[in-house]
Amino acid sequence: MHRRQVELGGTKCICVLASGPDDVRDRVQIPTTTPEETLGAVENVLRGWSHYDALGIASFGPVSLDRTAPDYGSITATTKPGWSNTDVGKRLASIGLVPTGFDSDVNGAALGEGRWGAAQDVADHAYITVGTGVGVGLVLGNAPVAGLTHAELGHIRPVRLAGDSWGGSCPFHGDCIEGLVSGTAIRARTGAGAETLAEDDPVWEGVAHTLAQLCHTLVLTGIPRRIVMGGGVIVGIPHLLPMIRTRLEASLGGYVAARGLVPIDAYVVPAALGGMAGPLGAIELGARALAGA
Repeated sequence: MHRRQVELGGTKCICVLASGPDDVRDRVQIPTTTPEETLGAVENVLRGWSHYDALGIASFGPVSLDRTAPDYGSITATTKPGWSNTDVGKRLASIGLVPTGFDSDVNGAALGEGRWGAAQDVADHAYITVGTGVGVGLVLGNAPVAGLTHAELGHIRPVRLAGDSWGGSCPFHGDCIEGLVSGTAIRARTGAGAETLAEDDPVWEGVAHTLAQLCHTLVLTGIPRRIVMGGGVIVGIPHLLPMIRTRLEASLGGYVAARGLVPIDAYVVPAALGGMAGPLGAIELGARALAGA
């Protein structure tokens, strides 16, 4: 039983023909450029696969997840130039008459980590990606959380580190979390890629401070029994995660004493699936659509 999956990210799009991590029949990577160029290339890949049972789509966003809304399956107001109000879900689903699952890329990655990765043993978890942007996926009872919208916690406004007045890089909010700690923000602030900066560069203090506040907020929602952190900035900077844990413990100040929060290094953990979290999450979306979930 084969399913075709698409993870559409702000930098690249990954198309996978698979039923799981041990059964990947084909994998095609496409640069994310303009909507017409990128989606046209995705359509060509999907048409080239002769047989499939379901389609899972995990797209960068924000995306509309309200099935009753006219723009369901579309990217709404996004920081990615040229992509606002772009139909992704319905356009790609129209290629084949198969069950289709659609969600945000970070919710998809959260589902992937829950099915095959670092959150397999918990039904409620959060996935934070820190890369080109910052996204948060929330899973409650093994299902992605969405209401009015999906979570957009990468755009909350943190308390700034004392003495830091840099304006941030987010075109919508300036110094929101994404505008302060994403790979894009770090490059805008320092003039260099995050992976090239020394461990003792002063920028890391602010990055860890800000991401610890994001984790603090997630803890206080009462949802995640584990926080999984991934994305290029987390994966590529090994000293950052321990800094975030230390600052999270200090920020909470012992207020939340729930079982499972301690030890902190078992609560805030690195992603296990690396760059495959999103594509594997899309596989899970397709599987759930096939099962009628």
